[in-house]
Amino acid sequence: MSVTESDIAFALELFDDIPAITTRKMMGGLCLYSEGTIFAIIHGDHGHMIKATKGPFAEKLADMGCTQWTYSRDNGKTSSMPYWTLPGEALDDPEVACDLARQALAALEG
Repeated sequence: MSVTESDIAFALELFDDIPAITTRKMMGGLCLYSEGTIFAIIHGDHGHMIKATKGPFAEKLADMGCTQWTYSRDNGKTSSMPYWTLPGEALDDPEVACDLARQALAALEG
């Protein structure tokens, strides 16, 4: 499934308070950047996802019930990507979504 123009418009509206957003199509979807740092993606199969590497922010997302993007490699092993589903609350509330985006960006800087 591919990312549609309406998916892109929704994401840009959802993260409207994040500074200097740019986008780039890749990884089977669309990457969202703030001031050159990727903080979220829209994936055709997995929807809107926020970036979190290992650490406290990833643990917080797991505690919120978010799931990490995993996939099966050709050799049968499972691998993980540093992207987590957004909680339903964030998809309904730009304030919540932007707060998570700011936390993601802060964790990526740290």
